[in-house]
Amino acid sequence: MSIDIKLQVKKQDFVLDVDLKIPGRGITAVFGPSGCGKTTLLRAISGLEQSPAGFLKVGETVWQDHKRIIPTHKRPLGYVFQEASLFPHLNVRRNLEYGVKRVPETEGKISLNHAIELLRIEHLLPRKPSHLSGGERQRVAIARALAVSPRLLLMDEPLAALDLKSRQEILPYIESLHHELDIPVIYVSHSTDEVARLADYLVLLEAGRVKAAGVISDILTRLDLPLAHGKDAEALIEATVSGHDEDYHLTYLDSAGGRFTVIHRELPLGNAVRLRISARDVSLTLEPQSNTSIQNIFPATVHEVVSEGNAQVTVFLMMGDIPILASLTRKSATLLDLKPGKLVYAQVKSVSLLS
Repeated sequence: MSIDIKLQVKKQDFVLDVDLKIPGRGITAVFGPSGCGKTTLLRAISGLEQSPAGFLKVGETVWQDHKRIIPTHKRPLGYVFQEASLFPHLNVRRNLEYGVKRVPETEGKISLNHAIELLRIEHLLPRKPSHLSGGERQRVAIARALAVSPRLLLMDEPLAALDLKSRQEILPYIESLHHELDIPVIYVSHSTDEVARLADYLVLLEAGRVKAAGVISDILTRLDLPLAHGKDAEALIEATVSGHDEDYHLTYLDSAGGRFTVIHRELPLGNAVRLRISARDVSLTLEPQSNTSIQNIFPATVHEVVSEGNAQVTVFLMMGDIPILASLTRKSATLLDLKPGKLVYAQVKSVSLLS
């Protein structure tokens, strides 16, 4: 299953012109600077913005082509906005029930009770929106979007209006959509932290057009794209919990590039996790090091070296089948004689566990 999107929206001096195919499962993040067309793209997919000559196909169902355009209210989608936009005069339960009424019984794939349980809002059902925190209101909004049994869930910066504590509280619920539901999600964000944690697939928008699209680990490390440069350059690695060392309070994580050692986490064996490695936290040596405090050292192959001004370089490496980045001084790169094909050892000084 895939989602085919060919949409053009003209708004005064701005034009959104997108020709894109994205996976029909998992979370696709749409990322880019303010004004690049992220929200306009979601509104065009929903039908709230008109794209008269567009084409939109979700799975096997055509929502728009040259023959017809399915209106917004008949598209089987859920939409979560920056603001929860709950009906203030209805309690939480009645807010949830409002959308369910328009879902035919034959289309009901997600029960209202399932949505309530997934977002853990049972205790909120009698309350009015005015008696909810920002995070609670957004959890209710997500449950309401799920309760209409959508074939596609659109999320437009759903955490942007929340404080840091509320964002940290709600992220696990959005993350759980991966595991609990088989609904594709298109997630708009300007936060690299949210994108790194949630996304499987990444679409970069620039001035209304797709600059790049692909698996997130590939897009983040492509040296022809801006995300691979600067202080925030990073790589993402999928791993599995393989063991715990109770004596030293450590956890072992196996990946296609080797075994990582991190501070102990209460995670079951076999649990899938995502690791985040900043390019600034990777150093390179020509020989494997001993008598060092760095626990995570892996053989790697240099594929490309690019200059970052006069003093720095970014090195693209393959650690087995996994791409990673290293940020070094130009002098270090020269002394190591780094060039494509050279075998080195990547010393990972710090690893962040995202899930």
